[in-house]
Amino acid sequence: MKRVVLLLMMLLAIGAISGACAAAPTGGGQAAPAPAETGGESAAPPLRVVHFVNGVLGDKSFFDSAQRGVDMARAELGIESKTIEAGVDETTWEAALVDALENENFDVFIVGTFQMNGYLTNLADKYPDKRFIIYDAPVDYEACECANVYSILYKQNEGSYLAGVYAAAMTTQPIEGMNPDAIIGSVGGQEIPVIVDFMVGYEQGARDTNPDIQIIRQFAGGWNDPAKGKELAKAQYSQGADIVFQIAGGTGQGVFEAAAEDGRYAIGVDSDQALIVESADPDQAARILTSMMKNVDLSLLRALRLHLEGTLPYGEIEALGIAEDGVGLARNKFYEESTPDEVKALVDEAEQRVLNGEVVVETAFQ
Repeated sequence: MKRVVLLLMMLLAIGAISGACAAAPTGGGQAAPAPAETGGESAAPPLRVVHFVNGVLGDKSFFDSAQRGVDMARAELGIESKTIEAGVDETTWEAALVDALENENFDVFIVGTFQMNGYLTNLADKYPDKRFIIYDAPVDYEACECANVYSILYKQNEGSYLAGVYAAAMTTQPIEGMNPDAIIGSVGGQEIPVIVDFMVGYEQGARDTNPDIQIIRQFAGGWNDPAKGKELAKAQYSQGADIVFQIAGGTGQGVFEAAAEDGRYAIGVDSDQALIVESADPDQAARILTSMMKNVDLSLLRALRLHLEGTLPYGEIEALGIAEDGVGLARNKFYEESTPDEVKALVDEAEQRVLNGEVVVETAFQ
C-alpha cells in the first residue's frame, strides 16, 4: 500500500513539473500567446501591392491602363494597393523610387516603361524578400540576378500590324472625311525602339494591304504635349493623310483634337481610347475609328493572379502578343458603325494569319 501511495505521489509531482515547463516564458522572457480559438485556420493577409507611376495618371492610355489592371486585381483578387504618381519631372524619379522602396509596406512592387528598367536593375537585388513586376520593359538580367523580378513585354508590332491593315483598307473607302488618296500617318512620342516597333508593324500591315500606300512618320519629342501632337497631326492631314495613328501618350490627345477639327480620323493606342473620351467629347470619340490595344491592364491582372497561385515566372521575361491577349484591335461600337463588312473581314483574316504563323510581323528589336 505504501508503495502505491508513493508511486501516485511521484506521478503527481512529474505532472506538476511538466505543466510548469509548458507555461514557462519563451522568446526573451515573454510568454507565448495561447492560440486563438477561431474554429479554423485564420485567413492569410491580403497581398500588398504598390503601383509606381513614373508620370501621372489621366493619360487615357498607357498608365491609366496599368491602373485599371491594379483596380481589377483589387476587385477580383482582393489585393490591397497603393498608387504613387511620381510626376513628369524625370530628375525626381530615382529618388521617389528609392523612397517608395524604403518606406512603403508592400509584397509586390509594380513599375513600368523603359525609363525605369535601369533603376530597377540596380535596386531589385537589394530587396531579395520582395517581388517586382515591370511592364513594357525588362530589367537587364545580365547585369543583375533579379530572380525576384518578372518582366512583361508586349508584341506591339503584332497589334500594330492589324492597325496598319485597317488604316490602309479604310483610307480609300467612300466615307465622309476620307479622300481617295492612299495616305496614312503616325505620330510617336519619342523615337525609341518600342515606339518604332509600333510603327514597323503598322507600316508592314499597311503595305501588305496596299503596296502603293504612302505613310508619314513623325515624332513629337515628348509624351505630355497635346499642342505638339495636334500640330503634327494637322500637318499630316494637310498632306493628304486622313487617318493618323497616335503612339504618344498624353501628346496623342492633340491628334484626336486635330481629327475632330479637320473632319479626319485617328487610331488610338494602349487603351480603347474612343470609349474613354466619349463621355467628355462624343464628337471626338467618333473620330477614333479603333485603338491598338496594349492590354497592360489584363497583363497585370494575369500576373498578380499567377503570383497568388505561385506560378508567376520571376527571373524571366514574357512577351505577350495576340495569342496571349497581350495586344489587339478595339472592336467597339465606333468600329462596328464606321467599318464596312469587307474591311472587318480583311482585319479578321489578317489576325488569323498572324496567329497561324503565316505572317511574321517585323520588329524594331533584333
